[in-house]
Amino acid sequence: MSDPVPVPDYVSAAIADPARAYHFGRDERRRPGELIAFSGLRPGDRVLDLIPGGGYWTRLFSLIVGPEGHVYAVWPKNYADVAVSDVRRLRELVESPPFTNITVEVQPTPDLSAPEPLDMVWTSQNYHDYPDEFMGHYDPARLNAAVFAMLRPGGTWFIVDHAAEEGSGMRDTESLHRIDAAEVRRQVEAAGFEFVGESRVLRNAGDDRTLPVFDDSVRGHTDQFVMRFRKPE
Repeated sequence: MSDPVPVPDYVSAAIADPARAYHFGRDERRRPGELIAFSGLRPGDRVLDLIPGGGYWTRLFSLIVGPEGHVYAVWPKNYADVAVSDVRRLRELVESPPFTNITVEVQPTPDLSAPEPLDMVWTSQNYHDYPDEFMGHYDPARLNAAVFAMLRPGGTWFIVDHAAEEGSGMRDTESLHRIDAAEVRRQVEAAGFEFVGESRVLRNAGDDRTLPVFDDSVRGHTDQFVMRFRKPE
């Protein structure tokens, strides 16, 4: 496990920015300061937010990377087809400052790409979706290969997801919306990435990892793993 990383002032300023006041109430459980500090995201970076949902992280990334950086908010088409309102709202958001440094895209699920080398690709609570039926049973190996191709040498692949029982592999991705952290690490390293470290900031020993993540007893406070990988220089 990695040691805690001090939260830079530019991250704290972005978290406190009134432009994202709508999401202030989610900060306590999502721990944005600690996660972004651990990720290493900096002003001027190019970052792709993969399956951005309601745009919680997208807004923060926009405020952090600033006018010299850029944020790509990308949905694979299979996912966009079931998240129509999220896609629409994020497209409306980026029409006005300070979020005009965001590009919103829906891309063919098998063919993720970026128009320039990226400093980071980030996905939160969605890696487990790829092997599921609605995503066309997309092979995670193809996802990791696509991310590898999009990143610059030294770039970061940052994954947050709901933890499944140890040794369960991908057994619970469809039924519980969880995935075994060790399986994710194995898949990502098999694609050529180097493991940088893991943060325990979202770990919750009170979640025994046997319930669906939408069950009222665990929703919003599941046991989650946070892993950072690097494309070799």
